[in-house]
Amino acid sequence: MSGRDTIVAPATAPGRAGIGVLRLSGPRAFAIAETLCGQAPQPGRARRARFHAADGSLLDDGLLLAFAAPRSFTGEDVVELHGHGNPLLLAAVQARCIALGARAARPGEFSERAFLEGKLDLAQAEAVADLIAAGSEAALRAARRSLEGVFSARVDELVEALTALRVQVEAGIDFPEEAIEPLAGAALAGHWQAARALHAALAADAVRGARLVDGLHVVLVGAPNAGKSALLNALAGAERAIVTPIPGTTRDLLREGLRLDGVELTLVDSAGLRDSADPVEAEGIRRARAEAAKADLRLAVLDDREADAAIARLAAEFAAERHAGVLWVHTHADLTGRVGAHEDRADGRHCWIDAVRGEGLDALRQALREAAGDGGGAGVFSARVRHLEAIARAGALLDAASTQWRAGQAELAAEDLRLAQEALGEITGRVSADALLGRVFASFCIGK
Repeated sequence: MSGRDTIVAPATAPGRAGIGVLRLSGPRAFAIAETLCGQAPQPGRARRARFHAADGSLLDDGLLLAFAAPRSFTGEDVVELHGHGNPLLLAAVQARCIALGARAARPGEFSERAFLEGKLDLAQAEAVADLIAAGSEAALRAARRSLEGVFSARVDELVEALTALRVQVEAGIDFPEEAIEPLAGAALAGHWQAARALHAALAADAVRGARLVDGLHVVLVGAPNAGKSALLNALAGAERAIVTPIPGTTRDLLREGLRLDGVELTLVDSAGLRDSADPVEAEGIRRARAEAAKADLRLAVLDDREADAAIARLAAEFAAERHAGVLWVHTHADLTGRVGAHEDRADGRHCWIDAVRGEGLDALRQALREAAGDGGGAGVFSARVRHLEAIARAGALLDAASTQWRAGQAELAAEDLRLAQEALGEITGRVSADALLGRVFASFCIGK
């Protein structure tokens, strides 16, 4: 876009050693570089260049790279100035570029321009930030898949399924006499089932991807003295929680962030669940239940010596809560001879440990990594909370459309399907308000 400003920002975090990179993008990028370096940029070639101040004095000595529109990251003319990593030098060269007509880029403006020029869709643009912030190999792989378009392709596949539904529904509305397909026919029912299956798979994979980006929120729940605090200490590798034989020692929530082989977790220890007349302990129990209701995963900690009764109590406790997963952790397994055992049951995975000695934790750590999205297979992609919200809205609208269709309200079903498509379009930017774009790109770092 010829009328757009030329922007400049560091493409790398400046440091006292190594290379510092400045990136310019826009219609005056080449002209600014030519004045700064005394030579015309040659797209596709790296050339040694000296960066000069207005009085001709030397600012820095480095490399000049140029990428002509539209064959660049932003789709505009782009120049990269590679100099020494000293932040003072980088700042001086940037100030000279601004004096020559560039302006400092806003956070995420390079990626925003790539999106606006059709180089990336919105999910791919966000994956750039996820790639930079990835804290594990699994998160890195997931972000790379989103950047390559895996997530967007999955969204588009669901949009196509919704389009097929709309075609059938609206054809029945507009051309009832043509009998293109009976509105309640088996073929149309097949379209509904296919759309629901695609949505369920997309929602599940997006949750795994979001956990890789944001980390897993894990709450330890169980009866007093079940071993929750000892387990938190064992996983953290330090004495973070007070452990005593006195029931009710933990009164408030204790949060501990940790990384298991690069997978981010937030562990929350909580008060033991029981009836209590103590108002302080009762408040702690209320908070424990509220935190468990918000968790991505609950570690149900129970004394293996009374496992059956403890499982029954906790299952009843969880019955009224939302769909958060449960991982059953049997403590004091050294006394029952089952340390290190693990098995999958109908109610979830069970692991047997001795938290005091740290035995049997390998299987538990693996289960936590899998719950956080690691080990989710080759198709896991990075996702964000806004993506989950859009997918959930699309699912609710798909269900509503199905209900309207069965009730004979074809017009309302068609409208719900259209709104479901719009919700999915917000993920890739096919349908996007300026306010949404502002929120997305404002979260990026400068220079991306």
